[in-house]
Amino acid sequence: MGCSDKGFCFTTNSPGETQALGERLARRLKGGEVIAFTGGMGAGKTAFTRGLSIGLGAGDVASSPTFAIVNEYRGRLTLEHFDMYRIDTWESLYSTGFFDYLDADRVLAIEWSENIEGALPEGTIFIDICPGDAETQRMITIRGWRGEL
Repeated sequence: MGCSDKGFCFTTNSPGETQALGERLARRLKGGEVIAFTGGMGAGKTAFTRGLSIGLGAGDVASSPTFAIVNEYRGRLTLEHFDMYRIDTWESLYSTGFFDYLDADRVLAIEWSENIEGALPEGTIFIDICPGDAETQRMITIRGWRGEL
């Protein structure tokens, strides 16, 4: 997916810039948002989520929840950080408790969201992170966000 008129498009040149973009978005979140990330291994999904955590007042604590499936960070709003890399059936998705988190006034950040695409609610914010021309450059497209950035 490339940048288009259907989303916000950004180029970041370092993990710190990717994190800063996450902070910028987090300051505008109200609670109840579902943020679905796509992008390959090492694309910057966790760096963006670390920015969300900082922007929500939980600090620089976000790390990949690969083996835990979900990590929780408490700040102005609670951030639930999911890694759906190993989720490949509806049964395994249900076992994560994912659907219980949808009813709360918190923010969900979901890495490898393409594995649960059919379970994502209406109004999901999609963030695609792709490598750019330089090693640390990232092309980031944000779709579904209705506010300013």
